[in-house]
Amino acid sequence: MADRLTTQSTTAMRRWGPPGIVTLAAMTALTALTASAAAKQVRPAAAVEATAPREAGEPIMAIVSIQSQKVTFYDADGWILRAPVSTGTTGRETPAGVFAVIEKDKDHHSTMYDDAWMPNMQRITWNGIALHGGPLPGYAASHGCVRMPFGFAENLFDKTNIGMRVIISPNDATPVDFSHPALFVPNKQAIAAVPARADKLSREAEEATRAADETKKAAAAAAREAASLPATLRNLERLKVRADAELAYADKALAAAKTDQARTRAEELKQKAAAKAADAATQLDAAKTDAQPKRDAAAATKDAAKAAAAKKADAVKAATEAKLALEPVSVYVSRATQKLYVRRNTHKPAPDGGGEVFDTSIEVPVTIRNPDLPIGTHVFTAMAKSDTGLRWSVVTIDDGDNAKDALDRITIPQEVLDRIAPTAVPRSSIIISDEPLSKETNYRTEFVAVLSNQPQGGFITRKPTTDMIASRDGGWGDDDGFGFFFQQRSYDQQPGTSYPRRRGGQYYQPMQPMQRGWW
Repeated sequence: MADRLTTQSTTAMRRWGPPGIVTLAAMTALTALTASAAAKQVRPAAAVEATAPREAGEPIMAIVSIQSQKVTFYDADGWILRAPVSTGTTGRETPAGVFAVIEKDKDHHSTMYDDAWMPNMQRITWNGIALHGGPLPGYAASHGCVRMPFGFAENLFDKTNIGMRVIISPNDATPVDFSHPALFVPNKQAIAAVPARADKLSREAEEATRAADETKKAAAAAAREAASLPATLRNLERLKVRADAELAYADKALAAAKTDQARTRAEELKQKAAAKAADAATQLDAAKTDAQPKRDAAAATKDAAKAAAAKKADAVKAATEAKLALEPVSVYVSRATQKLYVRRNTHKPAPDGGGEVFDTSIEVPVTIRNPDLPIGTHVFTAMAKSDTGLRWSVVTIDDGDNAKDALDRITIPQEVLDRIAPTAVPRSSIIISDEPLSKETNYRTEFVAVLSNQPQGGFITRKPTTDMIASRDGGWGDDDGFGFFFQQRSYDQQPGTSYPRRRGGQYYQPMQPMQRGWW
């Protein structure tokens, strides 16, 4: 067969002449280049499914390596599951950065691509980036999502929870044990006191809510009564004017009377008119006298309702803070914005369907030494309890300072530390990054931050969701078929500082939180 092909090629070259030879040579070179490129796309064979030879705990984080095309899940004691993946192709790259699971759908189907099946979907952004089961050709082949083996995705689905950290790294990255005096150290007494404090504050919140409701009803009744005063006064003024006119007519009739009989009738008429006019004047004076206290009462009950509503808000805020005190807390420090952000999952379903609401009420300036120098992107995670409080790890996915130097440059406000450090629990985290928060960060996400020095085609080609709230049944779709958005601005957008758009730039703006307060 080889000799026959060689003979045919030689014959063809003779028949085509020099131009044919050049063409054939070009085709041969192109074929070689294509084969070479295809070979480069194929990832190392080491990326295979694996399970740690021990009993696994709850997954705390997942790390996706774009370079090695693999995902590794970690519990408190190390890696537990590993599998090959297929990330985004050129132009539709999976964004590298820091994410968390924000929604899970066992049997997701695309609303854009012929009802394509994307089983065991675990969403990490509302504009459509997710981990899900899918075909793996051995190289990057998705439209931005992270495809995992079908069976692996199915077995994994029930093991993860909303809020689990997902780190997508351009290179291989692993958690490294880490300690530093700036990391949170919980207080046993503070943790033990949380349940009783939460119960007490919940009762106070309920009482404040009842009082606010009653005061609001009283204010509404007083306002209705005060609102009716002008009409009542106008009616009484009309009656007095009419009575005065009747009295004046009676006076004229009396003056014009020519006979005793006519004079008698006129005097009787005047007496009745005078009594009527006097009664009208009395009613009007009394109404005017009563009007001001009613106006004062309406103003007072309105002020009381405002005070009761404020007391209710404070009580609810305190109760919510106490209830969430033992939830993992996430802190994000951005060198780009010189701000610190704090979030906790409330575990409350989003009002518009899909996902859960994250508390977003802390956003404060932070001091970063040498703010013009890169700091890198580092994810510090409390993996488990320890004798001294918490055992921490760090994952670094972007160049800059090393993890220790990065923490050394940050000064977290003492007020924030006082509120979150005493009750910090495993799975709490501190993220330090050069990047601002992505605009994909909203009240239904944990922190979303993407590396601006890495390609993000699969991210920036999707419609931003800054002015959107996701619903399960909408009609807009992304490249991997996640389609469910409709316009809604009231929850996650408020005027604020805008950040310059860099490569892949979709950046967070300060938000109006769903609920005021710390938690």
